[in-house]
Amino acid sequence: MDNKDKIYQLFNEVAKRQASDLHLIVDLPPYVRVDGRLVPLPQQQPLTEEDVQGLIFTIATQEQREIITTNRELDFSYDFGEVGRFRVNAYFQKNSLAAAFRLVPKKVQSIEDLHLPGICHEFAKLNQGFVLVTGPTGHGKSTTIASILAEINQTRPCHLVTIEDPIEFTFTSDKAIVSQREMNRDTHSWKLALRSVLREDPDVVFVGEMRDLETIGAALTVAETGHLVFSTLHTNSAAQTIDRIVDIFPEGAREQIRMQFSNVFAGVISQRLIPGLSAGRLPATEIMLASTAVKTAIREGKSHMIDNIIQTSREVGMISLETSLASLVAEGKISFEVAQEYALRPQELLRLAGRTRGKTS
Repeated sequence: MDNKDKIYQLFNEVAKRQASDLHLIVDLPPYVRVDGRLVPLPQQQPLTEEDVQGLIFTIATQEQREIITTNRELDFSYDFGEVGRFRVNAYFQKNSLAAAFRLVPKKVQSIEDLHLPGICHEFAKLNQGFVLVTGPTGHGKSTTIASILAEINQTRPCHLVTIEDPIEFTFTSDKAIVSQREMNRDTHSWKLALRSVLREDPDVVFVGEMRDLETIGAALTVAETGHLVFSTLHTNSAAQTIDRIVDIFPEGAREQIRMQFSNVFAGVISQRLIPGLSAGRLPATEIMLASTAVKTAIREGKSHMIDNIIQTSREVGMISLETSLASLVAEGKISFEVAQEYALRPQELLRLAGRTRGKTS
């Protein structure tokens, strides 16, 4: 069996086991992540340096191989037919090549399919503003945004532009026309792509990830000019998202950034994928919306007040992570013990879960 057959066999195993990720590391057998947990593939031998390089290089172009060798890491994607696309991060560890493959399904699931809160439909209807989806790596941020973008594509005659590294979900133009730009293939830098996007007559812009001051500043500018912007951040809560955005800027610019962000942001979805009592994982979401109280707290640098504002604003659609977790426990979808592992405020979860249990007993 040659390397292409071997890597295809591994890709098929990922799909068969409904895994999210595949890891290839020297001296270990191939590992997959299923329902958030890493497990070795059975009946697979530990990989040699030659094995790993052969498997990775067989799906990489000559240019990509040269970049991996020179830069010691590279993000790229690989289309695997009807199964989907794999987002690949090839990297060196202990002077040996390794890779992590994330499976991106061919079909973009709907908001309902993903059990996301109904407010996501409202985000899809916005004409302008800034919507962020946050959470740890591997907790479905890109999948959530893809479901919202798919709804926009199906319902609105607009121009949707994505800037990604690399492209994950692919969209076929429906009611919208869709332009998808991949770093290092369709553009050479985030700065150039975000500068030129305003000349591409966009209505909706998706920025794959806000990685640094320059990207955040440019994304805010796109939102300020009357466009609807979506992006992701690796933060644990809505309040932490505000701090991350503001703190990345120099001290003298932070007041202006707080003002800018408070003027354009429409909502923050902070999410976790929680192991269910049956197979699979379910999203627990914290929702922060652009209420007057939240905007004031952002402008005045009082992000410590945001958690309390969210907890007391359920009537306008906001929800805390603990409220979402408590609801999943009450519905019998996750265990209370697992909910405790993911709660940011365990005492609040205990209070809410106790109150919920009291109402349903």
